[in-house]
Amino acid sequence: MITKVLLQNTFFVVGMGALLFASAGTLRWPGAWTYLIASAVLGPACGLWLAKVDPGLLAERMRLTAREEQPAADKYFMLVLMALVVIWLVAMGLDRRFDGANAGVTLMLLGVVLYFVSMILILWVFRTNSFAAPVVKVQAERDHRVISTGPYAVVRHPMYASAMLFLIGVPLMLGSWWGLAFVPVFFLMFAVRTRIEERTLAAGLPGYADYTMRVRYRLIPGLW
Repeated sequence: MITKVLLQNTFFVVGMGALLFASAGTLRWPGAWTYLIASAVLGPACGLWLAKVDPGLLAERMRLTAREEQPAADKYFMLVLMALVVIWLVAMGLDRRFDGANAGVTLMLLGVVLYFVSMILILWVFRTNSFAAPVVKVQAERDHRVISTGPYAVVRHPMYASAMLFLIGVPLMLGSWWGLAFVPVFFLMFAVRTRIEERTLAAGLPGYADYTMRVRYRLIPGLW
C-alpha cells in the first residue's frame, strides 16, 4: 500500500507539473516549483502517517474509481470536478505565459501559509473521521456511523472547507489571479456536492438527519 501511495503521488505531481509548465511555456516559475515540491513531500508524508494511524481510511481513499454504491450524481460530479481542476491548472499556466502570474511576494507567502493550514485541517479531518472517503457512499461494510466531534462539531463538511483554503492558497502561491478567479466556481461545486452527500447520508446513515439539525453550517461557520 505504501508503494501505491508513492506511485499515486508521483503520478499526480508529475501530471500537475506537466500541465502547469506546458501551458506556461517555461520552467522558470518559482511559485510552481514551490507548490510541486511541497506536494511531492507532503503527499507521501501524509500517506505514511495515515497508514500508521488509520490504514482502513488510507485504503478507502486510494480507491479513486467509481463504486456501485456511489450515487450517479456523485459520479458525474467527480468527472466535472476533475475536468475543472485540469482547466484550472492550465489557466494558471496560461496566466504565467501571458500576464506573468505575479501577485507579489506577500500574497505568495500567504498562499504558502494557506496551503499548509489546509493540509493540517485535512489531517485533523482524517484523524477524526475514519469514514472520510473520496466518494459519496454509506460505508456499511466498515460500520459507518455519524461523526460529530472535532471539526464536525463546527461545520458539517470540514473537508470541503479545508479544500477551499487549498484552492485559494495554490493560486496565490503560483501568483495567479486567473487561478484565484476559479474559487467561486469551486465553492459552487462543493455546495452541490454537499447536497448530494447529505441526501445520501440522510437516507442511509442512521442519525445523520439529526446531526444536520444540531450542526447548522455546511462550510463556513456563522455564514453557510
